[in-house]
This record gives sequence, structure tokens and C-alpha cells, in this order.
Amino acid sequence: MKIAVTSTGTDLDAPVDPRFGRAAYILIVDSDTLDVEVLDNAENVNAFKGAGIQAATMISDKKAEVLLTGYCGPNAFKTLEAAQIRVASDVSGTVREAVAAAAGDQLTFSSAPNAEGHW
Repeated sequence: MKIAVTSTGTDLDAPVDPRFGRAAYILIVDSDTLDVEVLDNAENVNAFKGAGIQAATMISDKKAEVLLTGYCGPNAFKTLEAAQIRVASDVSGTVREAVAAAAGDQLTFSSAPNAEGHW
């Protein structure tokens, strides 16, 4: 399964970034092999608006099935829902720990956003 994880760094041992649209990086991790594709999210970090929608589009284009993050706003959540990407919010720890929790069915998936827009 392809899992998108917001991250403060570029490897599996980096902490999960609590922000979705304005995360420094989004890592696309293959849960079977732990292969990582790094998406630099610098363009969205300082965006005036639409950062979450752009980030959601970016991970959808990479065929991610799941997003692990801390907070996800309403517009991003709607975009992810439309792309059939499940969202687990309130995720913390390292990217490696988050992926292991997702692979082990230890996370609860969200049914609604857990942040206001522009967080």
C-alpha cells in the first residue's frame, strides 16, 4: 500500500509534521518494502491559500491510498475524500512509526477534518 506521511525531513526517521498542506515534505512510503519517494512541499509552505488542496492533488497523483498527518483542514479533506484517500489525523512520532501503525491497523481513520482552514 502507498502511504503518504507529512514529514519534517526526508527519511523514515524524521518526525511526522503535524501540518498537512504546509508540511515541509510529504513522503510516499510503500508499506511492504519501505521504499520512500520524497515530495518537496516548499511551494505550498508559504502559499497564501490552497496549500491543502495542492498537497492533496500531489499525493493523489502519486496514487497514495492513505494519508497520515497531524491536522487536515476542510478543503484538503474534501479533496482527499474525492480522491478516495483515507485520512488518519492526530498522527505523531516518526514516519517509520506512523507507517508501522498504519500497516498494523492501529490507526483510526477520520470521517471529518480536524482543523480549520489556513492552519
